[in-house]
Amino acid sequence: MGAAVEYPAPAKVVEVSDLVAHFGSRLILKGVSLDVREGEIMVIMGGSGSGKSTLLRHILGLERRTSGTIRLLGEDTSTLNARQMSDLRKKIGVAFQGGALFSSMSVGDNIMLPLHEHTDLDPTTMEIMARLKLEVVDLAGFENLMPAELSGGMTKRAAFARAIIMDPRILFCDEPSAGLDPVVASALDDLILRLRGALGMTIVVVTHEVESACKIADRMTLLDNGEVLFTGTVDEVRAHPSERIQNLLNRRAETDTIDPDEYLRRLTGEDVDGGRV
Repeated sequence: MGAAVEYPAPAKVVEVSDLVAHFGSRLILKGVSLDVREGEIMVIMGGSGSGKSTLLRHILGLERRTSGTIRLLGEDTSTLNARQMSDLRKKIGVAFQGGALFSSMSVGDNIMLPLHEHTDLDPTTMEIMARLKLEVVDLAGFENLMPAELSGGMTKRAAFARAIIMDPRILFCDEPSAGLDPVVASALDDLILRLRGALGMTIVVVTHEVESACKIADRMTLLDNGEVLFTGTVDEVRAHPSERIQNLLNRRAETDTIDPDEYLRRLTGEDVDGGRV
């Protein structure tokens, strides 16, 4: 028998190393590191206030980091000027939480907006591309409706169509299932899996929905209080012995022991040396 063929590991298209981020004096991200491999679905999961949406905004270059490195498609984003960052963003798509469609524009015009901003295509070609992407997300024939005429699930799918209109290499999704009933949310999970299968793109999903995360993820990164608890496959996460991870997966509340002196300092705004915070 011949020797087994070894295939190279997929390239890393997102690399975050020791990312620290503050909002004012408040420390939000505490040395976060993770990578996303080409062609995979990475789910960044955590509870409210865990730092997952802040991490996404930093990866997209929408917030200024305190320290650390972010590489997107091989580019260190801290070294790019405005034009270079704009060119890089043409290679990614973002489906924002809530859809973020412009209420004064039709569904079709919303979807074509990136083409108007970043290409010189003629109007007919843009319309054809928009209709094709609407078919991909099961909204064929809805291009002339206004956003107010769409249901919540349809709005999310239209947002996906706009995010993929330029065939991005990476698709970022912020809380795609938020506010949807379980049946519609499950259908959206199926859409994410279909997009990866049909278009071969890398997908990064930020969510707090455990069921959705376990359904779509190749790997999961669990965040808690601005720190990475663990990164691994769904099976690895489910089998992890950490009580914090299991509490997160099973939605079990943790009982914190409150230190009276620390509680008093928070109330009075004093630091440990007696000064003001």
